[in-house]
Amino acid sequence: MRHYARRVKAIGGYLELQLPSGKEYYPDLIKLNTARNALEYIVKVNQYSLVYVPYYTCEVILEPLKKLGVTFHFYTIDKNLDPIIDFKIAPTECLLYTNYFGIKQTTVNRLSRSIKNLIIDNSQAFFAKPIRGIDTFYSCRKFFGVSDGAYLQTNILLSTKFERDVSVWRVSHLLKSIDLSVEEGYQDYLESRASLSNGAIKRMSKLTERVLKGIDYEECKSIRIRNFKIIHEGLGRYNTLFINLENIDGPMVYPFLINKKIRKKLIDKRIYIATYWPNVLKWTSERMFENYLTEHLVGIPIDHRYNEEDMERILNIVKQMI
Repeated sequence: MRHYARRVKAIGGYLELQLPSGKEYYPDLIKLNTARNALEYIVKVNQYSLVYVPYYTCEVILEPLKKLGVTFHFYTIDKNLDPIIDFKIAPTECLLYTNYFGIKQTTVNRLSRSIKNLIIDNSQAFFAKPIRGIDTFYSCRKFFGVSDGAYLQTNILLSTKFERDVSVWRVSHLLKSIDLSVEEGYQDYLESRASLSNGAIKRMSKLTERVLKGIDYEECKSIRIRNFKIIHEGLGRYNTLFINLENIDGPMVYPFLINKKIRKKLIDKRIYIATYWPNVLKWTSERMFENYLTEHLVGIPIDHRYNEEDMERILNIVKQMI
């Protein structure tokens, strides 16, 4: 990795990439390079000896725990994606809970009142404001066109001065998606994502921070809410996952759970659906609800890139499949 010393501001030369200038959504939170490193920060500063982790989560969550040598135990969730807490959380232990798809804020609120040592993973819930006093982290690349970046709220600060990350080597997929196509940039995306593995805690890169300052967050949030409601109106009657629209505040995707496997068919129609999460199939048995979720839940894209016509196209295609 190259290191760049601070120098006197350059004047003249070629014109740089021009980006809108505004304000970040979370200007007062700690800015780090990845969400998994934000979790590492929390576990390290609190000196937790054990973390209760949901079976239904991305395997990268285990990276910081393994790095720190911290024990972890898996727990299960119920049909409403709420944690089944049939264990005692000791003073040096904590519970990690995911605000799944950005629709579980009511559960987050309840847990924050009843559990002392709680970590909220808002990687799928960027617009869910952190609760005061509750360790919370966010992933920027799950919601916006950046290659990395995370926000962290925590009550205790590490004294370590972290190096600033550099993102320029990880953004080719973002440029290709504009100049070529999403498909042309996919391999670059996979390589960019892989480069984040087992990295050190660093401060958010200048490039990522600059991009995040140029986003119209209120517009992005309102479009997500509108699109979510359109999909729910069309598919809610078929969805076996209960969704309370009052809890919707800029969600990541529309989680559509049905006893049919339609993900591959949608991908064939150029509606790209991620699997949440392949590693869960290795961690669980076929009898477990988490296993069923991974096989059957379809995360329908509803983000700010898409308009009402796009949502109607999705609805028409999905209804033909079910």
